[in-house]
Amino acid sequence: MKQYCNRWTEVRQLLVIGWPIIVAQVSQTGMGFVDTLMSGRYGPQDLAAIAIGSSIWLPIFLASSGVLMATTPLVAHLVGGNQLTRTREVLGQGGLIALVLGVLSVLILHNTLPLLQWMAVDPELAVKTDSYLKAISWGFPAILMYQVIRSFSEGFGKTRPIMKIAILGLLANIPLNYVLIYGKLGLPELGGVGCGWATAIVMWLTLGAGILYLRRSTTFIECRLFQSSLLPPIQTLGHFLRLGLPIGMALLIEVSMFAIIALLLADLGEVIVGAHQVTLSFTGMIFMIPLSISMALTIRVGHRLGANKQEGARVSAATGVMITIGFAVVSATTMVLFAPQIVSLYTDSEEIIEIAVRLIGIAAVFQFSDAIQVSCAGALRGYKDTNIPLLIVFIAYWVIGLPLGFMLARTDLLVPAMGAEGFWIALVIALTIAAAMLARRLIWRSRIGAAN
Repeated sequence: MKQYCNRWTEVRQLLVIGWPIIVAQVSQTGMGFVDTLMSGRYGPQDLAAIAIGSSIWLPIFLASSGVLMATTPLVAHLVGGNQLTRTREVLGQGGLIALVLGVLSVLILHNTLPLLQWMAVDPELAVKTDSYLKAISWGFPAILMYQVIRSFSEGFGKTRPIMKIAILGLLANIPLNYVLIYGKLGLPELGGVGCGWATAIVMWLTLGAGILYLRRSTTFIECRLFQSSLLPPIQTLGHFLRLGLPIGMALLIEVSMFAIIALLLADLGEVIVGAHQVTLSFTGMIFMIPLSISMALTIRVGHRLGANKQEGARVSAATGVMITIGFAVVSATTMVLFAPQIVSLYTDSEEIIEIAVRLIGIAAVFQFSDAIQVSCAGALRGYKDTNIPLLIVFIAYWVIGLPLGFMLARTDLLVPAMGAEGFWIALVIALTIAAAMLARRLIWRSRIGAAN
């Protein structure tokens, strides 16, 4: 009976931490939806510029954010151990790394025209895409520094303020897009490039809200964040980077794999590409829920280990995995039963609907392995274990998944070429391998305790 109560308490704690993260993630995704919708109404070339530009800046942002996600487990361990004043060291380390990554991002995004020319993008579209990337780049230093603040707050288990800031950003993005795209209030009409400037402004507003939250919240009084300089000694950055770089690389591997798949399908025609994009869009939205539980797991496991509660960390990890599996049952069942209705929300093309329904059927299968792998990865971050998970992700996605997908989709080596379905079947296999290896790693880590 006691074990049952402990498990139920853990479920409640994970959901209390996790649901604001879900709302925050959906709000961030919603900004991209708003950009796509508003730029698409302005003109097809502007929509194309944002689509191409997003495929360039988004991987840079996710990889950089992944590095900064090391803030969460580092802070969570210190909070669990009641070492609150030491958390300011982590905030300073993350802030300095974020500033460096932000400046590098600005430099990269200001020099993308040669890449666009190499990709054989139409010259006029390339110029518009380049202008969009230059505009949005000015927000990168701000949003990356905010990612540190977000991870810092989440390390304390405080996720509701982050949710409110994310909603604020989404609400601010809509009027800013309107004013800058269509040239209202005496401002020039910028079209799709205006989305870049609007997003950059929102990024700085988000940082301002984050700093204001740190200054005014009573949660951080004992941390003494602003009593002296937050700049850390350079030699203290090593531990942060050893934990964060593998997280960033793992995210980059995953994102780049989906980008490569899209490129490898590009010459099969707009129907195949459209069906793939619809499936990817829907499954990506669904993925926000297990991803958010995974982030909550990092916090809970870190708190338990910081307090030297090894058994509590094991309970948190196991409970989190079971929650995501339970959600996978719901999502997979929904996808199997309502695939035609789901696809019809995206398009009225019968050809796309026919193919996308089959792809969503395949995607329903990997809901289980995807839930297991993402929750295990989140728990392992709580254990400060990121190097081996990076190796596992690389093997599963790039050594097995992508080559196998190419053989199934584009060649007759194993079976007659299957098109998009071949890549999605390979994703099922890759995710299942990743899930099995990460689960085994989590079981081993939970027995020996956290990494140093």
